[in-house]
Amino acid sequence: MKKRKPIDKQNIKKKALPYESKSTIVVYLVLRALVVFTLVWAAVNKQWESVFTCVLVLVLFLMPSIVEKRFSFKMPSTLEIIILFFIFAAEILGELQAFYIKYHFWDTMLHTTNGFLCAAFGYGMVDLLNRNDKIKMQLSPFFLAFVSFCFSMTIGVLWEFFEFGMDRIFLTDMQKDTVVNVISSTMLDPTASNKSVIIRNVTDVVVNGENLGLGGYLDIGLFDTMKDLFVNFIGAVVFSVIGFFASRNRSENKITENLVPKLANNKDEKK
Repeated sequence: MKKRKPIDKQNIKKKALPYESKSTIVVYLVLRALVVFTLVWAAVNKQWESVFTCVLVLVLFLMPSIVEKRFSFKMPSTLEIIILFFIFAAEILGELQAFYIKYHFWDTMLHTTNGFLCAAFGYGMVDLLNRNDKIKMQLSPFFLAFVSFCFSMTIGVLWEFFEFGMDRIFLTDMQKDTVVNVISSTMLDPTASNKSVIIRNVTDVVVNGENLGLGGYLDIGLFDTMKDLFVNFIGAVVFSVIGFFASRNRSENKITENLVPKLANNKDEKK
């Protein structure tokens, strides 16, 4: 009779986890435990919307691994860790713990990071094509940086479309409102001659006979949207410049090495 091969428990555990890098696995398990704890707490308190958010986060935690396997490339462990923290910071801390309200810089920080990471991802996708011998396409360093910038800005714009759609259809407030003290509008022009009428020092707004008590005029979403796109622009420009010099010198720096996806190679092991 043939002897059975001993069961490799460590190999089974590795296959059960979506990531290979030890550092990524530690971060993944810690963040997943925090999300599960939040999910149980929300379920006990019958906060079903929060339960749904936690389930969504657990699914999103698997997306980097799924994308890697689906498109046959490898993400650096640093990029994987940043993505995991980004998801946790945006959904669990931002939405459920109200960090967007408690800390006004939170949304700005995440949108800037998103612009930077999306530019890195766009750069990596085009760079993979540049390095592929089967595809006869070689973009110059400028166009490589330009494509990564455009990819990042496109993702930023699509996200703002999503926020606007959620606010209009489901009456959420993803596009956070802003209190302003000066308004300018052609709709207030009694002559209908397309001249803007400016009202300064707005301190009170009355809606349906009730004073809102905000200390100014309530702008619905515009300032937040433009601010998000602007900081996304900054993040995209910063990485595009870094990618430009890395491509021109035909060598990787520490930033591109740790943030840009590469072609999958089974012989390579993540550190």
